[in-house]
Amino acid sequence: MKGTGPTEIHLGCDFFCDEEGVLCYAPKKYIEKILENYRRIYGTWPKPATSPLTTGDHPKLDTSELLNEDDQKAYQSLIGALQWVIQIGRFDIQTAVMTLSRFRAMPRQGHLDRVKRIHGYLSKMCHATIKIRTDAPDYSDIPVKMYDWEYSCYADAKEEIPLDAHKPKGKPATMTLFFDANPYHNLISGKSVTGILHQLNKTPINWYSKLQLTVETATFGSEHVTTRTCTEQVIDLRLTL
Repeated sequence: MKGTGPTEIHLGCDFFCDEEGVLCYAPKKYIEKILENYRRIYGTWPKPATSPLTTGDHPKLDTSELLNEDDQKAYQSLIGALQWVIQIGRFDIQTAVMTLSRFRAMPRQGHLDRVKRIHGYLSKMCHATIKIRTDAPDYSDIPVKMYDWEYSCYADAKEEIPLDAHKPKGKPATMTLFFDANPYHNLISGKSVTGILHQLNKTPINWYSKLQLTVETATFGSEHVTTRTCTEQVIDLRLTL
C-alpha cells in the first residue's frame, strides 16, 4: 500500500467516517467522474431521476431506431462505467444495468435514453453510502419455526466441511441473505431475473442480479432457481470465511 494513514480512496471508491465515526464507503468521486464524462459527450448534465428505470418498463420491447456507430460506442462506454459503479457499491442500479447491458451489440435510441436516466438517478442519489457495521443483527423478534426432517431424505444431514479446513478464529459473524425472483422479466423469452444480497453482520458484502438460464412455467420454478443460486453462494461464502 502506498502512503500512510487511513485509506481514503481505492479503485475509485471513497472511504471515510461519518459523523458517528462509522467507517463508510461510496464511489462518490467515481460518480462525479462519469457524470463529467457524460457532460463532455452530450454537452449537458443528465436530468435528475428518482429511480433507475420507470415502473413496468420493458427495454426488450423497444422498437425505436438503431443507434449509429458513434452513439453505439458512447452507449458501450456509459454501460461499462456503470458496471464498475455497481462493483464498488451501488447495487441499487444493478438490475437496470444488467438489463440494458444485453443490448450493447445493437442498442436503440430508447436504450440510450434509459442509460441516460440511470446517470440522472446517480446524479440525484450520488451520496448513497454503505456503512461498515460490524455488530451482529438482532433477530430475537423473528419467530423460528423448527421442522422435523426425521422422515425425509434430509434426515441426519450435515454440512460438508473440507477435511483440511482451518479452525475458525476471531469473533463469530452472522450471515444474512435476501433473495427474490422477478418472474417473466423478459417478455419475449419469458426468463426471470434472480436478485440476491448478502450481509455479513450488518454490512452488505456481495450482490448479484442476473437473468436466469431457464424458462420457468410457474413462479415456483423461478423462486426455486433463485433459492438454489443463493444457497450455492452461501456455501461459497461460508467456506471462504
